[in-house]
Amino acid sequence: MEYIVSARKYRPMSFDTVVGQNALTTTLKNAVKSGKLAHAYLFCGPRGVGKTTCARIFAKAINCEHPSGEGEACNNCESCKAFNEQRSYNIFELDAASNNSVENIKTLMEQTRIPPQIGKYKVFIIDEVHMLSTQAFNAFLKTLEEPPAHVIFILATTEKHKILPTIISRCQIYDFERMTVPNIISHLKAVAEKEHITYEEEALNIIAEKADGGMRDALSIFDQAVSFCQGDITYKKVIEDLNVLDSENYFNIIDLSLANKVSDVMVLLNNIITKGFDGGHLISGLAKHVRNVMMAKDPQTLPLLETSQQQREKYQEQAQRCPNKFLYQALKVMNDCDINYRQSSNKRLLVELTLIEIAQITQEDDSVSAGRRPRRLKSLFQKIKAHVQSKAVVQGAAGQRVTTDHPTANDGQAPVMSSPTPIAQPTTKEKPTHRLKLKSIGHSFSNMRNEEKVVYKKEEDVSIQDKEVFTEDQLIMQWTAMCNRMPQQMAGISSRMRNIIPTITEFPAIEVKVDNEILLKEINSIKNRIRSTLVQYLKNKDIVLNIRLAEGQELSKALTRKEMFEEMLTSNHAISKLQSELGLELM
Repeated sequence: MEYIVSARKYRPMSFDTVVGQNALTTTLKNAVKSGKLAHAYLFCGPRGVGKTTCARIFAKAINCEHPSGEGEACNNCESCKAFNEQRSYNIFELDAASNNSVENIKTLMEQTRIPPQIGKYKVFIIDEVHMLSTQAFNAFLKTLEEPPAHVIFILATTEKHKILPTIISRCQIYDFERMTVPNIISHLKAVAEKEHITYEEEALNIIAEKADGGMRDALSIFDQAVSFCQGDITYKKVIEDLNVLDSENYFNIIDLSLANKVSDVMVLLNNIITKGFDGGHLISGLAKHVRNVMMAKDPQTLPLLETSQQQREKYQEQAQRCPNKFLYQALKVMNDCDINYRQSSNKRLLVELTLIEIAQITQEDDSVSAGRRPRRLKSLFQKIKAHVQSKAVVQGAAGQRVTTDHPTANDGQAPVMSSPTPIAQPTTKEKPTHRLKLKSIGHSFSNMRNEEKVVYKKEEDVSIQDKEVFTEDQLIMQWTAMCNRMPQQMAGISSRMRNIIPTITEFPAIEVKVDNEILLKEINSIKNRIRSTLVQYLKNKDIVLNIRLAEGQELSKALTRKEMFEEMLTSNHAISKLQSELGLELM
């Protein structure tokens, strides 16, 4: 007997056997029952969800001579038999992916003029209709606008946005949904029972998740798993065949992180990478796992879990041990890692730092929390500073002259030390301590989060009462550093601000000249934030920020690479000599 793949063998032949599209199939059956049929339908949705299948079932039901009371085809009349035996002259299918020219559409339109020999309607199913060329769409438009009474068009596509609006406006639109994991598992169970194949529900869950909402993909993966497992589908064999990371690794990472066992997490990560799994794949899978744990924590969000009942119970069990704060912070850290993974030069280090940070979220306040500096580190330095200052005062007092007033012989009181004249101590200007954040390693400066950009706390570390003097070099340095710390959503304005050189007009007034009105408007919208940053880092509360549009004579011409090179040759004789001796040319 010839082997037929499951996707073809178990293709639905009636509306009742279509999986996961109850609302659409009910609408189509009611249209058949009432006889209220439109002249054009558009079936759109992701791949493998039943668009073409429903189009064929609908076309057969339309021409059925004795439809059932539910709107289903009888499968006994001549029209139904002709369709089932693939010899129907009333139902035409066109693959627009390979027949997308104007000539193909014109040929199809000529067939619409001939009325059906058997049945009421001629049904034209055009699959992948978005592949038609613009000229073909225009040729099709006139017939679609005023079709003959005996013609019905059913268009199917996965990319609705590529179809001309004039076409869409003339069709009834049916949006097919992605298959849910429970629906796929239920259908795979039915197929396995018909094929006398034993299975584990967790294995079917892996297949359903791998299919990503497509029933055809799920059946294809199912056939692959059956071939590998020789009729006995087990969880271990399926993850080995599909090269899927075992979900137990995710459960173990979360349990170890709750126990702050960083070393064990690093060993587990190394074992995963050794097996050939990518670090980015691990982070995305772990983020999905943490999201599922969060959904399992509340009975209201439990239905949002697209997984098997056995997996759902495991998520619920782990959710009881996970604090909400841990889940929120872990998701935030993994999202940042996912954003910066592609541009990181050391991807494994970025993944390791992310897992270290997750494993330290639940540590106590006195320890290194979430990969940041100890929270009591500042108070510790304050104590050391106070101790050094007190020691310096004692040493200064020891070098002073001490005079004593000797009492008389009859006076039994102890000698009294006279108050020494205070000696002015030289004041030393303390330099701010540069703090390096471990969290920023592996991240680009332009993508740093807002909370990472604050190096000093306003109330404690920076005295806004200061009126320190700063130079233009210091101003330019802090201006550039501010642009580098701006968040990712402000990357456009930060890159343009780097090209601006602020100047000091009358200290502490700062002038910023902008070369166009659009940039001037954008910078003025964040002027107060810019001034606050400069006040904080230049330690001068009297800073006045003036932003204006540069005048014509103040604008300098942007030089090309060739002009810059020629200017270098003119101003530097050594470069000119080097070019002539080596025969250098600007490429």
